[in-house]
Amino acid sequence: MLQRFRAAAVALAVGAGALALAPTATAATAPSISQVDVSPSPIVVTGDQQVTATFTFTTKDAGKAELKLRAPGDVGVGTPVDLTPAPHGQETRWTGKKSFDAKNAGKWNLLAIAHSGDGSEKSTNGSFTVEVKKSAVDTKIVDFGAHPDVVAKGDRISVSGRLLAERDGWKGYGDQRVTITFREKGTDAYRHITTVGTSRSGWFSARVSVEATGWWRAEFNGHAGAKGSVSDTDRVDVRHRSADSRIVGFSADPEPVDKGDRLTFRGALQVDGSHGWDGLAGQRVTILFKAHGSSRWEAVTGDRTGRDGRFWASATAQTSGWWRAVFSGSRGVEGSSSSSDWVRVVKPTPPPSRDKSKLVKFNAYPEPVKYGNYLRFRGVLLVDGGGYEAKVGLYFKPKGSSKWQFVKTTNSTGSGKLYTKVKAYKSGYWKFVFKGDDDAYGSQSGRDYVRVKR
Repeated sequence: MLQRFRAAAVALAVGAGALALAPTATAATAPSISQVDVSPSPIVVTGDQQVTATFTFTTKDAGKAELKLRAPGDVGVGTPVDLTPAPHGQETRWTGKKSFDAKNAGKWNLLAIAHSGDGSEKSTNGSFTVEVKKSAVDTKIVDFGAHPDVVAKGDRISVSGRLLAERDGWKGYGDQRVTITFREKGTDAYRHITTVGTSRSGWFSARVSVEATGWWRAEFNGHAGAKGSVSDTDRVDVRHRSADSRIVGFSADPEPVDKGDRLTFRGALQVDGSHGWDGLAGQRVTILFKAHGSSRWEAVTGDRTGRDGRFWASATAQTSGWWRAVFSGSRGVEGSSSSSDWVRVVKPTPPPSRDKSKLVKFNAYPEPVKYGNYLRFRGVLLVDGGGYEAKVGLYFKPKGSSKWQFVKTTNSTGSGKLYTKVKAYKSGYWKFVFKGDDDAYGSQSGRDYVRVKR
């Protein structure tokens, strides 16, 4: 019994001590907050696109959090960003997103705040930048060609073209590197041959050796400021070595030419023989045309060479561009191409406005006339109903002939009157002829027959 009382007393004493040690209230813990992570950083905007950035930070012992962004030059309290919380171990991860475009370029400031339940808070600040990057311009390679089209193994060809960039219209893109590549017949991969630079106007050219039949092209790899591009391909055939040929003296005339008029093409095809360059007869030469702004040559006409190798052809002029003559080669003779000849096509100039003319009151007298005596001629030249001063020709057609013969020129007076005389030796027809001038069209009188008697 005594033992029970002692145990109860001890328990009571222990309980009372524990009660005395317990605190009267729980002390609040201040929140903590991490630095804000911005991704991507920096924020790079290209052209007119938008880029969405993600903002993340963690808090501990915080019931809520907020994030405010202040734009460059803004002195206000900033713009709040909606945040989404998620458990992160013993912490909370807060995530927010915002989109930026080119108008938002500059340095931004941020402020993140963590709030505890009892009203205490903890904050962190930082900054990030929005950068604007120019968008890459489009490019294209035009007028690419490899010539001549047929060569012997080991010969050299010319490859050329032009690199253009879309900058307020397609313009030559200078000071760039263009790669010349080649794909051999029977393969499916292009390989690097050489690299050339473009001129100020975008043109480039190179001389390269040919070892096999295949396709040539030019490639621009591009860079941060310009997109890459690839030219059309041009095939070059390699054949067993034969006699060389050439086209000399090629021309396209006239230049300039009125639209709708005929162009004439001339030149000579020659072969390298044992005694030098000789004319190559009986071969087909094709005339090609490439319109201004185009990269494609088109066959228009052609001719077969004569005994001395010369050829002649014609075509109607429709638009400005380059012309050249091409010989595709024949058994034992290599093909060749002439140099290109530029022809500008212009709108035809309308003919000047002129008035109509008339030759009236023509008379040859006396009739008949004695052999060797003077025969006199009168008439009147009228233009637009009034007398006209001009040169007028006297013509004669002998009896039994079909051809008119020029005899002499006389001048009309200011009133248009005409008078002249010649000695008569044959019977026949006479007339006045006015060939016209800048102000009046030509005309001729009626004819008058005069018999000459002996």
